[in-house]
Amino acid sequence: MAFVDDLMDRSRVSSAIPGARFMRSVDDLVAARDEAPASTRAADIDVVVIDLARYLDAVGAIRATLPGATLIGFAPHVDGHARDESRSGTDVVMPRSKFFHDVRAAVGYS
Repeated sequence: MAFVDDLMDRSRVSSAIPGARFMRSVDDLVAARDEAPASTRAADIDVVVIDLARYLDAVGAIRATLPGATLIGFAPHVDGHARDESRSGTDVVMPRSKFFHDVRAAVGYS
């Protein structure tokens, strides 16, 4: 799952991770989670990528919706608040340049 709105960024995520699904709200995330068969829900959504420049305020709700998922955020270098995992609520935060240098590695996709 990815909370990424920018079309260029979405394209880069899609090309690196086939099957990535893009969300625009926590309600979209809940619907996607609930439409998966109960036996595979936890396995289907194990990583959520979040553009912290746009979705920083949604991190708490994303965490509450998917408590077992790894939340990976990216933010501009200049946004010190969003880049701090303890303040943003994500598991990992990286500068957007590092994230997009190798998206597959950033999310642990093999």
